[in-house]
Amino acid sequence: MSRLSPGARRILYALAGTAAVLLVGALLHPGFASWSSLRVMLVVASFTGFVAAGQMLVVLVGGIDLSIPWVLNGAAIVLTTTSLGQTSRAPLAIVLALGVGALVGLGNGVGVAWLGVPAVVMTLGMNGVMQGLTLGLSKGLTCASCGSYAPSPLRGLFSGGLPAQLLLWAGVGVFMTVLLTLTTFGRRVYAVGVNPRAAFLSGVGVRGVTVALYTCSGVFAALAGIALVAYGGQPSLGLGDPYLFESIAAVVVGGVSILGGRGHYLGVIAGSLTLVAVTTFLAAQRVPEYGRLIIYGLVILAILFAYGREKAHD
Repeated sequence: MSRLSPGARRILYALAGTAAVLLVGALLHPGFASWSSLRVMLVVASFTGFVAAGQMLVVLVGGIDLSIPWVLNGAAIVLTTTSLGQTSRAPLAIVLALGVGALVGLGNGVGVAWLGVPAVVMTLGMNGVMQGLTLGLSKGLTCASCGSYAPSPLRGLFSGGLPAQLLLWAGVGVFMTVLLTLTTFGRRVYAVGVNPRAAFLSGVGVRGVTVALYTCSGVFAALAGIALVAYGGQPSLGLGDPYLFESIAAVVVGGVSILGGRGHYLGVIAGSLTLVAVTTFLAAQRVPEYGRLIIYGLVILAILFAYGREKAHD
């Protein structure tokens, strides 16, 4: 394994973690690693994978996107309130939902790249703005009382025998891999992440790259919102709250450097699967919610510690 690059080793570590959890779970709980169980885990991991795709892009340039929860929630509510459950209105509703994500991401990018606002402050403030707008749009109603549903064809696609989100996730994986490894833009992203000043002196439009990445992050968060509401049928206030921590955790577990300039989406896919496998195993063990959160955090810290030691020996 010493001949492998650090990035490749981290992907293997994340995949090995998933395999280990599945093996232990199968030994303690027959059926834990059955196809039906694995299918559910893949579906759940896909939602994290969508959000983590955008989070990874901004982390690659040393940023972070804390606006994900309410961009996701806002897109989900825009989809249902615009479509009103009608098939004929579904295309427009999807475009508007993705447009919300793109607009918020663009605002984040402009604030960070052009106005010099720290990413944490900019994206956290935008999350608050989106929360207020979303609550205003929904009038603070719960989903059960707002009466808005995703169009039935969309629900059928995302909850059928082979859920569309798995195919969509595969498409996102191909897109991210091609974008970051086979395009000039991808090379510029890594260059900005390694050294923004050197990238700028080499002719890379650092601000433009940064704005584009935050815009993509908003779109991926909106995509996750669309997928979630299509899978569940209705949105709910707070729908996106779990995905902020999960997206950052998937990126970290997947071996993406939080300092920027290093990482691959294959690792993020492995990280998403590992997190879902751990959560499912803890639920099967009837571990209380507070215990799951503690163990969840300790697992992430242990992986960060291992990566830190690995970097020190590279």
